[in-house]
Amino acid sequence: MTRAQEQVAVVVVTFNRADLLERMLAGLAALERAPDAVFVVNNASTDHTREVLDRSTLPGLVAIHTTENLGGAGGFHLGLRTAHEKGYDVMWLMDDDVVPAPDCLTRLLEADGSCLVAVREDLTGALVEKAAVRFDLRNPLAIRPKTASVDSTWATRAEMPPTVEVENVAFEGFLVRREVVDRIGLPDPSYFIFYDDVDFAIRARRAGFPIRAVRDAVLVRQLSFDQQHDLAGWKGYYMYRNLFAVHFRYGENVLVRLKPWLVALVVVALSPLRGGRAEARNVTRALRDARGMRTPPSR
Repeated sequence: MTRAQEQVAVVVVTFNRADLLERMLAGLAALERAPDAVFVVNNASTDHTREVLDRSTLPGLVAIHTTENLGGAGGFHLGLRTAHEKGYDVMWLMDDDVVPAPDCLTRLLEADGSCLVAVREDLTGALVEKAAVRFDLRNPLAIRPKTASVDSTWATRAEMPPTVEVENVAFEGFLVRREVVDRIGLPDPSYFIFYDDVDFAIRARRAGFPIRAVRDAVLVRQLSFDQQHDLAGWKGYYMYRNLFAVHFRYGENVLVRLKPWLVALVVVALSPLRGGRAEARNVTRALRDARGMRTPPSR
């Protein structure tokens, strides 16, 4: 089979962002190379998402309405599983807050590789691609494993080489061919939100599939990255738990695998000064629950 004969399915996960979803679907409709199917996982939205999907005229659109919110991780697990089971050769994963440039899919399909990612810009055209050029699970002193990203390495997209090898991804414009899923399986739904894409990228790279960001495949992100997550709130629990799970699963030495314990100790020790009891409870519960996620999913 030639690349021109490949069947491409887009997998979108959405939750209560109907207006963003509508703009994203309009971007898919304007693609030069139309996808052969678009699977939209509606994660039990309570806004007008169902109405947006019902009135859409996008060819090949299949809406999957869940009865509960599976989180981004569960949504991508379900959508990718559906596309893979239906025999699609290429799956292009997409969040509801990005709009692809008309030639985005064309440029991705021209590039070599089984794991490719489009490059994100914001509404002003500034480079905001956060994929890690270096994701360090070897150095126990690296507080954050992402030590360099695309947008911290190059000031503009024009300065990038045509492709850049990256070590993690976001499920916003990530293209994966079916042989990768055949080899490593699906995204792990137990993450719920955060780090499910990082986990999948680590598994792909360790199975011998490099991941390349394609400079000329552009996604326009509709929201800014300046949203701050409350580490004392429910999202903070998942951020801590899933970061710890990644270290337990993939840390390259015992000191890195012990780092979650140190982070939790520091957060609890500093809780009277910052974060308070709620963040201390989050981090201790996250540490306990991450220990139960130490084994990656089987294929």
